[in-house]
Amino acid sequence: MSRRTTFPAAAFLPPTPVRELTADSTHGTRLHIEVHGPEGAPAVVLAHGWTCSTAFWAPVVRALTADHRVILYDQRGHGRTPATGPGGYGTDALADDLEAVLGAALAPGERAVLVGHSMGGMTLLAAAGRAVLQERAAAVLLCSTGSSRLLREALVLPLPWAGARYRAHRALLGSRAPLGPVTPLARRVLRYVTMGPGADPGAVDACARIVHACPRTVRARWAHVLAELDLDGRAARLAVPAAVIVGTADRLTPPVHARRLAAALPHCTGLTELPGIGHMTPVEAPETVIGAIRELVRERLTGAGPEAGSVGTTDIGTTGAATGPGGRGSTDAGSDAGSEAASVLPGNASAAGSASVPTSASVPRDASVAGTSVPGTAGGAMGRGGDGLTPPPRE
Repeated sequence: MSRRTTFPAAAFLPPTPVRELTADSTHGTRLHIEVHGPEGAPAVVLAHGWTCSTAFWAPVVRALTADHRVILYDQRGHGRTPATGPGGYGTDALADDLEAVLGAALAPGERAVLVGHSMGGMTLLAAAGRAVLQERAAAVLLCSTGSSRLLREALVLPLPWAGARYRAHRALLGSRAPLGPVTPLARRVLRYVTMGPGADPGAVDACARIVHACPRTVRARWAHVLAELDLDGRAARLAVPAAVIVGTADRLTPPVHARRLAAALPHCTGLTELPGIGHMTPVEAPETVIGAIRELVRERLTGAGPEAGSVGTTDIGTTGAATGPGGRGSTDAGSDAGSEAASVLPGNASAAGSASVPTSASVPRDASVAGTSVPGTAGGAMGRGGDGLTPPPRE
């Protein structure tokens, strides 16, 4: 299990964006977009996962905004992006929304590093064959995600037969039952389903409030899309440099998915497995995710190349410098929350015991990853509730 890291509560409070935009997408969807950080800085675009929102990215945003322009948006039906009708849910809709965000938030001809967590990673895969991804993506980072067989290989209900696991997970995750208030029991359930056993209590609480704020109808409709997900063919068409991160304790998208992706991607720059970390990698291990983003920006966007001590372009697990949430240059610098959180993720923070695999060529489709460590190698307001995380209730 990974060494437990404790963060102050301020690390999970969404910072205030520099500006907010909307973008029109298919099915009449108006997407809520937030921009953080200085104009003219290298661009990073963040796509969150199922039942989450821009608030999920708070630790990552706080760390990157000193020297990056961070663009993030609410997937349709999540956060401040309204839900659509029953026909507005599907992988093509995810790709449509990403294309709309890139068109609205990036300057003509501008490229960015694109980062997707869970359903956000599936969003990047869904858009793989589109010209806009080739034109706009300098590189991508896929966190805790997969391309197919999600419910058959999930381990939330560890039944011995794939068919039984599929049916049980479909009934559980696709339920329209209300989640209710965030109670101690609700936190324990969320930790079990989505996080590692050593997850920081503040991270658990923040994720519980974000997930419980997702409308139950939206939650169920997207769950049914994910139940039948098949993006294997599109993963093979993602022809930009791509890095993959997964936690070994991920019950929703176990490491088998990451290994399969690493083998299928045409230009996989590395696979990192984080011991003891669950599904919520950007919140549970923000230092590793931040380091990987910075490495991709340096190598693939700004042309600065790897930092001293990193191993070529294949080593993304443990040396990317990570400025802590609310660190120097943050858009809300000077606030008590920001200054308190600044010490959380010091520069060159690392995840103990992470394992990095060099290229897709070295990862057979069903092979396990050796546990060797390789040296060298995180918003926005969600319709502000009283805690900065919970939006007004809606269905």
